[in-house]
Amino acid sequence: MPATRDELNAFLDYLETPVANAPTGPLAGQTLGVKDIFDVAGYPTGCGNPEYPTARFAAVETAPSVQKILDAGARFVGKTQTEELAFSLMGQNVHFEHPVNPKAPDRVTGGSSSGSAAAVSGGLCDIATASDTGGSVRGPASFCGLIGLRATHGRIPLTGTMKLAPSLDVFGWFAKDAAAYGHVADVFFGEASAAEKSFRPLTLSALDELVLGPDEAAEYARMTDRVANVLGAPTKARPFSQSIDDLYWIFRRIQAYEAWAVHGDFVSSVTNMDPAVRARFEFGRDMGCSVAVDETKTRNAFRDEMENLLGDDGVLVLPTMPGAAPFARSTGDELQQYRERALRLLCLSGLSGLPQITVPLGTVHAAPFGISLLGPRNSDRSLVRLASRILGDA
Repeated sequence: MPATRDELNAFLDYLETPVANAPTGPLAGQTLGVKDIFDVAGYPTGCGNPEYPTARFAAVETAPSVQKILDAGARFVGKTQTEELAFSLMGQNVHFEHPVNPKAPDRVTGGSSSGSAAAVSGGLCDIATASDTGGSVRGPASFCGLIGLRATHGRIPLTGTMKLAPSLDVFGWFAKDAAAYGHVADVFFGEASAAEKSFRPLTLSALDELVLGPDEAAEYARMTDRVANVLGAPTKARPFSQSIDDLYWIFRRIQAYEAWAVHGDFVSSVTNMDPAVRARFEFGRDMGCSVAVDETKTRNAFRDEMENLLGDDGVLVLPTMPGAAPFARSTGDELQQYRERALRLLCLSGLSGLPQITVPLGTVHAAPFGISLLGPRNSDRSLVRLASRILGDA
């Protein structure tokens, strides 16, 4: 029996307005939830803060990414919760009752696509849109037992979507199973080629070592073996020129600089804001343009290094998150420690602009734990197909 909306706090209580969808198409019969940073005609775009300007009026047009799903036949059933201005990773927005993780109710859903992950994982809808700047598709997917693709940067347009850090922002989605996920991928990327792409798996010790403890390491090793059953034994890659810690800070500075440029005026004027979210924005407030330029140069060098490592057939296998979702009762300091560790895993796809998919292959401490595959530019559809193959093998 599917959970109800009240049980999961996944959907927002907006006045229902009809939203047209195509009567036929590859997604006909599927229900759609939309993260509340995407415009839907007739609905506010609340962006997780009741005082945000677009929360005060209804959008006139639907975001093209959402419209594409509607035009494929999916039926809109409501807007889902998001973290405040999409700038968090745990799914606990101070302005709303927190979404419940259906697969581990005592743990967080992850964010910022918290409501979408809860809704799909809990069976409230078949598909839900998401976004990923720092990990807001991959994190909730890993925590809630879902497939989650961070698409190649810029491949799916973000018109009609709240910006956070434009050089990092990408569109994403969740779906009830691998088949449904593939149908949505077909809508955005075209149908998968009949000839399956052959991938060359790689691992990096510095990433594998970021799991939380021995239980997580053992389960991650089991998941890696499952991937090897499909792809073959992975090869150890040489370390990057920049350390993982250095890459984390490059990501943090670029994200904060861009986020302040986009939202600084609002953050400076609003009083009703989570102090932790405000602090993330203010980290970029006094960051000079010269710092952003220098970090971007280093980022570009890393992107070239990553693309050279992968070529056109490499996939980097890595833990999606350090372990299962943190407990919902965790302190702010505990959540922040987890967040910083997680971002060291999540930042590679954002900095490189390359696609990464998390596969719900594991369980640790009775909660979901995903494994990721980071692939070459524009390999999105092949990664979705590969995730389905791995799940079928498991």
